[in-house]
Amino acid sequence: MKVRVLGCSGAIARDCRTTSFLIDGQVLIDAGTGVGDLTLQEMAEVNAVFLTHSHLDHVAALPLMVDAVASQRNQPLDIYALKGTIGALKAHIFNDVIWPDFSRIPSLQAPFVRFVEVSLGQQIQMFGKTIEVLPATHTVPAAGFAVNAGGGNWIFTGDTERNPALWRRINQMHVAMLVIETAFSNREKELAHKSLHLSPDSLSEELDCIPKGVRYPIFITHTKPAETELIMAEIQRFDQTQPFGPDVTHDIRWLRAGQEFEI
Repeated sequence: MKVRVLGCSGAIARDCRTTSFLIDGQVLIDAGTGVGDLTLQEMAEVNAVFLTHSHLDHVAALPLMVDAVASQRNQPLDIYALKGTIGALKAHIFNDVIWPDFSRIPSLQAPFVRFVEVSLGQQIQMFGKTIEVLPATHTVPAAGFAVNAGGGNWIFTGDTERNPALWRRINQMHVAMLVIETAFSNREKELAHKSLHLSPDSLSEELDCIPKGVRYPIFITHTKPAETELIMAEIQRFDQTQPFGPDVTHDIRWLRAGQEFEI
């Protein structure tokens, strides 16, 4: 299974694209501004989009992508999301005011997009993969996802704060790679708490939920561009990032747009 990082920034700036991951060229996990780096052909080959939540940095490119390739597709693009996320998309984006309601265009019988409601704990089988909906703790209905193609799980937390339910499930899995957000530095930890994001201090407490002796690559995502270097420096103070020695507890790395991983 190939995971391509299209965007992993918490905001936009030059060379900073917001959250989106492409799985085996067929499935998008979130649809932030990173989707804009795909060619028209690559966009047309996406047949399913899984959204963690409705915030703009995770859905901004979705309406534009649908419009760009609708004429090249012969079937609806399936958008998988929680009930609250679908409701937000219908009310605030695909509402014939901000953007056309592509779930009704060109007709109800043959629309350009089809919304598919998912629930926490659900497992969806498609394209030789199992995609599990994981719990997240955020200011709007939110989820994370685990994707498995027969080996280890690629796990994305989505936007979340402290999340005991997530760790209970993760600790039951064979984890090949964990992508976890740390949106704010410790100097903004109160803002992080209020907006239900992680800072290095709360991240350290979350990583303590991993059983002793269990080790897998942990990639930090969703950092604010102005604070990325500070965030990574603060993480190094509690758990040195690469290069790491034998006494370091976790294998922590910084995620970058353009990276590709074989899971």
